[in-house]
Amino acid sequence: MTSPTRFPFKQVGYAGPAMESRVDELRGRLGPVPPTHLAERTGASYLELGQGRGEFHLALFGASVILTYPDFHATLASTDTTLPAFKHALLLYYFLQSDGVPIAGTWVSFSDLPDGRIYAPAFQGYTGDLLAKRFLLDLDAFRASCQNAGGTSVSFGDAAYRFHALPRMDLLIAYHLGDEDFPSTASVLFDANAGHYLPAEACAILGSSLTQMVLRSSG
Repeated sequence: MTSPTRFPFKQVGYAGPAMESRVDELRGRLGPVPPTHLAERTGASYLELGQGRGEFHLALFGASVILTYPDFHATLASTDTTLPAFKHALLLYYFLQSDGVPIAGTWVSFSDLPDGRIYAPAFQGYTGDLLAKRFLLDLDAFRASCQNAGGTSVSFGDAAYRFHALPRMDLLIAYHLGDEDFPSTASVLFDANAGHYLPAEACAILGSSLTQMVLRSSG
């Protein structure tokens, strides 16, 4: 597995010159890799447009994205708008680190990811804790918001929803309902093989992005 340099973020603040600089760095590191190898490793489809140029097609949380080759410029397919720098960096990290290992189909916490333990308390604070504070004892509202955000119900805890973030990156939000004496808890979990596709810092941003999607879907 490729070991990329660290993702420049401080909790959920992932914008600015450092991110733009990292996007440029990652483009350069991906340049020598043949596009067919990248497609095989990531699960993206590759459309050759001519000698030495083409497009990768994939979905990010259900939104169709185009990543050009060889300049690795990312746009939203529906509007042809350039992705924000942090989403651009996520895609490039995904292409750089992916090694083709299939989805495991089992769930682990953020702290179980390679190098995830150091960020785990902060990650829980801006993901699971925010969700539990929003929904409290209202399990129906949690279910509705996850469905509106594109989640698929699975059997886990009191309620849980699976989200297809990238071709080989699935996330799960699990909710455990509290009562008058114990508060509800929520956790954002990852496929056990997530470390084969993104570094922990990038997984943190992916989990934060999913949390915000669900919160926005709650009205």
